[in-house]
Amino acid sequence: MCAMSASPESPASTLCKFCGLCCTGHLFLWARLNAFELDRAQNLGLRVIRNDPRQRGFILPCPLWNQHCTIYTSPDCPRVCHSYQCKLLKELLDEKITLQNALPVIEQAKALIKEAAALLPPSASPSFRERFTLEIERGNQSPQFTEKAQTLIAFYKERFGVNDLLDEEEEN
Repeated sequence: MCAMSASPESPASTLCKFCGLCCTGHLFLWARLNAFELDRAQNLGLRVIRNDPRQRGFILPCPLWNQHCTIYTSPDCPRVCHSYQCKLLKELLDEKITLQNALPVIEQAKALIKEAAALLPPSASPSFRERFTLEIERGNQSPQFTEKAQTLIAFYKERFGVNDLLDEEEEN
């Protein structure tokens, strides 16, 4: 789910291809779809949410992500996959950060995720974000988990602009 509409050699495209955190379920639980996209998305193999127009979309992690987007060039690829821009990508596009400085941010995010994931109990859910937030909601008192969770939440906010990982009342 990134703005890779620029040329394949663009820094934005390189960053998105290297990252993929918005597609893998690390940043979000689901991605929004327009009503006209529902059938096309389902035909692509996406797990579509239809029952609530306020949350109409598809469930993440995207089953069509395989270290890169396998449907990006499809005419049926959801609009959000071409239009979403995280904070880091916006900074790159605004030339506030270089690709050389942005790529280590992604590496750091992936390392933080790996550290937090190692502290999560086994689960059938493929969604890191779902497992991660559930463990926080359960009140995991492990100092190590608490530290990793706080660090990752702050990193998501600071570097990617993801401010809704937890409900407001849980954050305070």
